[in-house]
Amino acid sequence: MHTAKLVTMALVGVSLAACASDPGAPKEGAGTAFGAITGALIGSQFGGGTGERIAGGIAGAAIGGLIGNRIGASMDEEDRRRAYEAHMRALEAGRDGIAVEWRNQNSGRYGTIVPGPAYQSAGGRCRTYTQTIYIDGRPQVSKGTACRNPDGTWTAMS
Repeated sequence: MHTAKLVTMALVGVSLAACASDPGAPKEGAGTAFGAITGALIGSQFGGGTGERIAGGIAGAAIGGLIGNRIGASMDEEDRRRAYEAHMRALEAGRDGIAVEWRNQNSGRYGTIVPGPAYQSAGGRCRTYTQTIYIDGRPQVSKGTACRNPDGTWTAMS
């Protein structure tokens, strides 16, 4: 039963990724899909109950899709895992304007997530963030907003 839910979440992530990708940019499309799937699988591991795991998978797919789209196929699975975990730490407990760092010694890739101030929107806690990921020493910067769901998971809004 758990496997079926993971497959369903992965398919949702791929569907969302397909909507967000640019047909003229195959690396970004592939990165979005892979990021969404990886995010869904990682996100589904958080939470105690089935509902929390599903919500975590969906939030992970959204954030993983953003990470994957921005940098294409340049990151490996371990890079994505470390970036995702840093992203969650930054959103949940990071101090405004203070970078949360991650590094993969094996690939040499690293990055930071800088959370902005928390604010209330539609009854939920939201934060802007700036993410910088260094691939071969070159920064890839993206900005977005994520909002915390009642179950404790985060959903990327942009």
